[in-house]
Amino acid sequence: MTKKTTPEERFASLVEELTRLDGVEPPGTGRRFGSDALKADGHIFAMLSAGRLVLKLPRARVDELVDAGEGEHFDAGKGRPMREWFALDPASVLTWDGLAREAHAFVHR
Repeated sequence: MTKKTTPEERFASLVEELTRLDGVEPPGTGRRFGSDALKADGHIFAMLSAGRLVLKLPRARVDELVDAGEGEHFDAGKGRPMREWFALDPASVLTWDGLAREAHAFVHR
């Protein structure tokens, strides 16, 4: 029987993999919003929020993913979805690594 990994374990694996990329800072740098997020050149590109992977992507890509039913626009609790932030549905078959690399490329241009 295969052990199911938690979102926190999946994010930890993602952090381990992506901190090898140029300019990526691991979580724990800073004390404010985003201190638990992956950053590239000081900009957040991936984080875990309420057990969901949240990524910064181009607005058109976020709209495409939302339209495909893969997740939704991320709302940071202010009642207004953020245009360039995507919250991946836990049931999505899309890979965390692939989307996080897309987000890294978007932020690290």
